[in-house]
Amino acid sequence: MDTQQYLDIFLDESQEHLQSINDNILKLEEDTSNLEYVHEIFRSAHTLKGMAATMGYDDIAALTHKMENVLDLIRNEALVTDTEIIDLLFLAIDDLEDMVDSVRNGGDGKKDVREHVKKLEAIEKGESVSSASIPVTEEEPDDTGMHFRTGDLDEFQLTVIQQAKEQGMVPFELTVTFETGCILKGARAFMVFEVLEDMGEIIRTFPTVEEIEEGTFDSGFTLLFLTDQTPEDVIKAVKNVSEVEEAEAHVMETDNHTLPHQDAVKEETVDAEKEQVDKQPVREKVIEVPVKKDKPRTDVSQKKEAVSNSGKKATSKNIRVNLDKIDNLLNLFEEVVIDRSRLEVLVSSIDNNDLRETVEHLSRVSSDMQSLILAMRMVPIEQVFNRFPRMIRQLAKDLNKKINLEIKGADTEVDRTVIDEIGDPLVHLIRNSCDHGIESPQTRLSNNKPEEGNLTLHAYHSGNHVFVEIEDDGAGINREKVSEKAIENHIITPQEAKELTDDQVAALIMSSGFSTADDISDVSGRGVGLDVVKNKIEALGGKISVTTTPGKGSIFSIQLPLTLSIMTTMLVHVQKEIFAIPLTSILETVILPKEKIMHAQGAEVIDYRGKIIPVLFLGNVLKVPDYHTEADRYSTVIIKKGDKLLGLVVDELIGQQEVVLKSLGNYLGEVFAVSGATILGDGEVALIVDPNALIE
Repeated sequence: MDTQQYLDIFLDESQEHLQSINDNILKLEEDTSNLEYVHEIFRSAHTLKGMAATMGYDDIAALTHKMENVLDLIRNEALVTDTEIIDLLFLAIDDLEDMVDSVRNGGDGKKDVREHVKKLEAIEKGESVSSASIPVTEEEPDDTGMHFRTGDLDEFQLTVIQQAKEQGMVPFELTVTFETGCILKGARAFMVFEVLEDMGEIIRTFPTVEEIEEGTFDSGFTLLFLTDQTPEDVIKAVKNVSEVEEAEAHVMETDNHTLPHQDAVKEETVDAEKEQVDKQPVREKVIEVPVKKDKPRTDVSQKKEAVSNSGKKATSKNIRVNLDKIDNLLNLFEEVVIDRSRLEVLVSSIDNNDLRETVEHLSRVSSDMQSLILAMRMVPIEQVFNRFPRMIRQLAKDLNKKINLEIKGADTEVDRTVIDEIGDPLVHLIRNSCDHGIESPQTRLSNNKPEEGNLTLHAYHSGNHVFVEIEDDGAGINREKVSEKAIENHIITPQEAKELTDDQVAALIMSSGFSTADDISDVSGRGVGLDVVKNKIEALGGKISVTTTPGKGSIFSIQLPLTLSIMTTMLVHVQKEIFAIPLTSILETVILPKEKIMHAQGAEVIDYRGKIIPVLFLGNVLKVPDYHTEADRYSTVIIKKGDKLLGLVVDELIGQQEVVLKSLGNYLGEVFAVSGATILGDGEVALIVDPNALIE
């Protein structure tokens, strides 16, 4: 069976299961008495093992199998979870992630996991294990061999064997050896499979099915085979295949106590499938892997059969689509939006009811299409955030600190391309906050702080941007230390150091090669590499800023575009120019009498619902030619960013319209308070205002 066509599905599903295992191990560590977490971990490990075995990644399958054994003891209350077990499970997960990454990068997914396998086996036997208690030598033989044992089989395979025995069938371990001069071993192996499938059912093979069919094995292979035929008949049938030199069949001994109860396995399978169906609205699923009838059935096919036997097989209605295809679809739809706007302008000048109704219907349908297309690209940022609890746990142990991580806004949706790129900058910022931001427990206690430091990761939308903030309640950034280092590196002059605000000085740590760390740290050095973080975020079209309070902590704020190319805006007039303001930034619009505008500290302000907020004239900000501010009443747009408000004065409110966001390009570069441009229905170009820049 050619499994390469399923590689992307395997990688995506493996990542989801590994993340689920990570999350639930963290929960289990907090509440070791809650066996539901153990069941969740076991289900994910079990599924991962089956997928890996099907794809031929034996090291992944072997390690997850040993994890299953330990988890099975815990869920049956034969073993109590402790820190040693938790640490070892995390180490095993690290190995699994390395192997999956190897596959993703074109490798074979192999890794020497004997040390962790040995430790898991020791825990399974009730022995205490330390990191150095079980030496592994190069001469130590691997468990892998040409023979199957009951412990090598998963519950589904064991169930199938039990059912077969109840029907009078016998499990055979069948070894087939070809002649030394056999050239087309793969073709001969396929012929053996054809013969055997007429006599019974193949449960498992060694090596894997694809290796056998491709002929990438030595002189023979081994099958686990169920049949009601005698060993002699099986051997005779196999030897009738050309170039088969030898065939040996032995009954595989399976103790009844090692076989799971049939009903129990069915019940667990149904529960697992029901859980997948329940999660469909919030978790992406994949196309079911088809299994051809003319090939030996493997682990995945057995699992599907077990679910089918229970009478509750669920069919996924979701597929994975290549992101490039969605990009192409979105690009085509952008042209539809522009033409739709053009039609809306044309129909307003033509007195034809049928045409008007058709265009209105087209507008409604295309709006629904637009929402669906954009939703395809949007994913919750929790896909990035969910890796951090595990990371914080390990950092706290390495640094001998107590750190509490709080995550807010994990359901904030952003474009998939942003998700793929933002992970590394966040990792670096978080490691810096843990290493040099949050103090040691002793230092915190001496400064009248709780010994446990707090790190908050917060995501939220504002306008056409997503904001991610990393806040710690640590020592803050030392102004004097940063100033001295900046002067030493000729970044600023001594005079400038006196004039800069605390936040402006703090921002200097993102200068190239800047560091205030006294010692080199394996984890980080506050400021080391922050120039790389800044460059990465700016390459995404975003910005990063930092605010700090000595002794209280720091906040790193990242502003990123949602990269949505189609948005709903409010069109406004300023003189002869038309501007578009993203609707997501608008709180409301008001007509403001001239006398309501007041002055405070040299700035124009208004009393908005009992709160004093600043006012800006858009024509002045963007330097519109021949702009004047004299009027009796002003059309004002109240815009917001987080809890900050601003009144933006324009000449006239035109109305709402969906527009296609186009970049200004390299020629114009970055223009203050302008995030892009759009082509209106009449062919005129309108600039799109960036409300966040105005509020800042």
